[in-house]
Amino acid sequence: MEKTSLLLLCLVSLLCCTTNQARLTVSPSSSQLFEGDSVSLSCEEDDSSAGWTVRRNTTKRRSSQCGVKWGKPAGSSCSISLTVPWDSGVYWCESRDGATSNNISITVTGGAVILQSPVLPVMEGHDVTLHCKTKTSNLPAAFYKDGSLIRTEPTGHMTIHHVSKSDEGLYKCDISSHGESPPSWISVTGEPTTTAPPTASTTPPLTFRLVCHLVVFCPYFISTLLMVSLYRHRPTGNDSAVSVATPPPTQAEQGLDDDYDDITTEHQF
Repeated sequence: MEKTSLLLLCLVSLLCCTTNQARLTVSPSSSQLFEGDSVSLSCEEDDSSAGWTVRRNTTKRRSSQCGVKWGKPAGSSCSISLTVPWDSGVYWCESRDGATSNNISITVTGGAVILQSPVLPVMEGHDVTLHCKTKTSNLPAAFYKDGSLIRTEPTGHMTIHHVSKSDEGLYKCDISSHGESPPSWISVTGEPTTTAPPTASTTPPLTFRLVCHLVVFCPYFISTLLMVSLYRHRPTGNDSAVSVATPPPTQAEQGLDDDYDDITTEHQF
């Protein structure tokens, strides 16, 4: 009994100490913003009672909470209506107990060109599109990775198909006569492993399984019926005894008997 109580206490302690995690999302989903743009950051949490808030590290202030000299908090969200370059930094969610979410880097530039790239890691094998743009229009742009030219796109956006770990790196773009964007790091994460559902070849059809059950069950059922039938028709002690009838003597046999009686009578003295 004591061991059972101790085990239950340990399980309850583990459940109580489990921390619900949160995930930080950004709208618009871009790691670079023009000065004066608005941005909204939200903590997507499993437990709203954990008290998740948005925090950030910048060059001017470290680990400051939304609502303290920057941003407008609304529950577990935070919005910045007019961004400025010193809003550039690393943002994350933090609970009342000190648990933290993923980090997101945001760059606010006063320049004329930005590179719109994913704020979250890209899943390996997926496609990713980078947009090089000015405040007013999309123009032909040259894209660079780790300082080396990849190619020039006339539409101002470039798609990388089937992303792999080798595509991870520091990207930037350049629009002629307008300038280049700040650099942004693109991370690539591995595809999560999942257990594949059973295929049709590994799972027998319902009809096949039913036939198998019938094939196994029918011999037992038939043999049981035969045994019951034989048991019900077995002979019992109450049955009438078989009588053996002796046929009556014929006329010749009757004559022999009469002659035998006469002979016996004549020899009597």
